[in-house]
Amino acid sequence: MATRRENLALSPVSGENEPVTQDSHANEPADGGPAEKPGVSATTPAPDAARLDQLADELYALPPAEFTAARNAWAAASDSALARALTALRKPSVSAWAVNLLAGGGELAEALDLSRALREAQDDLDAAELSRLGRQRRALVTALARQAVVLASDRGVTVSSAARDDIEKTLNAAVIDAGAAGAVMTGRLVRGLQVGGSGLVELDGVVAGSPSATPPASRDELAVRRTRKAAERRARESARAASTAQRELMRADSVLSESRERVDRLRERAEELRADLARVEHDAASATAAADAFAAAREEAAVWARTAADDARAAADDARAAAEEAAATPAPDALTGHHG
Repeated sequence: MATRRENLALSPVSGENEPVTQDSHANEPADGGPAEKPGVSATTPAPDAARLDQLADELYALPPAEFTAARNAWAAASDSALARALTALRKPSVSAWAVNLLAGGGELAEALDLSRALREAQDDLDAAELSRLGRQRRALVTALARQAVVLASDRGVTVSSAARDDIEKTLNAAVIDAGAAGAVMTGRLVRGLQVGGSGLVELDGVVAGSPSATPPASRDELAVRRTRKAAERRARESARAASTAQRELMRADSVLSESRERVDRLRERAEELRADLARVEHDAASATAAADAFAAAREEAAVWARTAADDARAAADDARAAAEEAAATPAPDALTGHHG
């Protein structure tokens, strides 16, 4: 949530907060010229910031009824620059003073932790966590307001119902808004705080003391935090993507290595197969030559066999013819010696 501020509470105001008259030398220039208004002009020396804050711490810890007299006493005892700055300090409202008591007593640590948790939940858009923290915030604000009333009562100051409402609004603003929390933690609130309808906490003139005590300049803190969160989320996503890419690269390297090994094995196998093929082709050529030789030899044997068969048939024919001829010729008479 954004906060806004302009100038710290070092200007006179009307009513009970109007600065009282200080010692005469506080507003008169050294050369006797016209008196200047309280504050710091171009020719007015700046007050000792550390001393101003020290005295402001003590002043804003006093009950409001004692504030003006103590401020005037310290202003009267101070140099002109510091006197002007002290005189410009405004009397705190009862609600602001009661919250200052909480800050001075270190009672707001839990509220600041809760404030950080709420902002984190807002950044993460965690609805469930925001709901839980919202209930915790309301309970904590109520408890702290009750404690502030007790602290005021212990110092003899009665807190009205309206003032208690202002205390709760101030504490609520401090829990919700970082700038408001910074203002509250100074312990020098001049008036109460409230979250406006636009979601802003008005911090103009709420803190007394030196300019260094003033809350930071206005910024849309939620937008800044969301931008930071978005950048962090993108960084995480980029880191995850890089990690995934690295794993994919390693996997690809592994697959590539396995593929290359397989290519090497296949090439070796191809060489073996080519060698086997050469041997088979050689054996096939040898077998073909042998088969051709065997075929030629068979042809020769077949020719020989046919020739022999022909010769055998011719011889058989001759033998039959001779047998037939012999059978046709009568045998000679053994006794006469004549043929029949």
